[in-house]
Amino acid sequence: MNNTAYTKKFAYLSITAAVVTIALKMFAFLATGSVGLLSDAMESLVNLAAAIFTLFFLILAARPADEEHAYGHSKAEYFSSSIEGMLIVFAAGSIAIAALNRLAEPQPIEQIEFGAVLSIISAVVNFIVARTLLNAAAKYDSIALEADAHHLMTDVWTSAGVLVGVIVVVATGWTILDPIIALIMAANIVRTGALLIYRSAQGLMDRGLPDDQRKSIVDILEGYVATQQIQYHALRTRQAGMRRFVSMHILVPGHWTVQAGHNLLERIEDDVRERIPEVTVFTHLEPQNDPKSWQDTDLDRSEAPEVLPEVPGLKGAQDNPSEAPPQASSPPNAGEVLL
Repeated sequence: MNNTAYTKKFAYLSITAAVVTIALKMFAFLATGSVGLLSDAMESLVNLAAAIFTLFFLILAARPADEEHAYGHSKAEYFSSSIEGMLIVFAAGSIAIAALNRLAEPQPIEQIEFGAVLSIISAVVNFIVARTLLNAAAKYDSIALEADAHHLMTDVWTSAGVLVGVIVVVATGWTILDPIIALIMAANIVRTGALLIYRSAQGLMDRGLPDDQRKSIVDILEGYVATQQIQYHALRTRQAGMRRFVSMHILVPGHWTVQAGHNLLERIEDDVRERIPEVTVFTHLEPQNDPKSWQDTDLDRSEAPEVLPEVPGLKGAQDNPSEAPPQASSPPNAGEVLL
């Protein structure tokens, strides 16, 4: 079930691409003297550090659950993306300082053709690797790989912007444009880093599953409400890296046997696992006619309601728990609820 172990090879790919592009861009900077190309090389250096962090945290996230981490280690991916975001912001600051210095003392750009060729090659390498990482992130649902991929794609567009700036400087002779473009690229890099930090924080704060996945779970439960005359509440979801967690309380008529309730919960859990990938489902069985069953609808336990919610066909049984429920609410047999 844990796909984290399969994603490590893509982190190695990202590390290799970062090393190649750093070498290409540094050669381009040394050949042209463009601070814009230097800013591009600095971002690739951040790519390398980020890829190393990604590999480390993917290895950590792949570790199985243990006594101290009963829910696994999958949240480690958020540390990777948050560190990557901070490194991006740091690199942007370095770029801005270099650009401001060049803005005060503009210098001509030389050997544009050689620098442009190297910059184009590095951009192509980053684009291919970024698309590979995005496909892997979608397949294995890895936020660490997705963050790394978007970072590389930002690098691609940054390279394109810098390259255009260098060409414009050579064509117009306005050397001041080179540091100005570098500052614009620095601002774009800060934006990328801030978004990564924000998304990582959301993951660490146990943000719920996306709306479409939550709707799928609700649709499953509503189907059972309509056919089995049950109810549910306390539906809670959260995502930790690749792994998802879903918990819910299922309320059934009080006269059902434990086996009948268990069979129904197994069917519900199977249906959720079929719809939602990499999910761990927790279900809790409760009797509809016990007021205490309605005290835990919220995260904090509340007072029992004076009047229980009505269930179609079960009004008499709710008003008087000792009263026999209508035939329509009889528990399904094992053949009806087991796959």
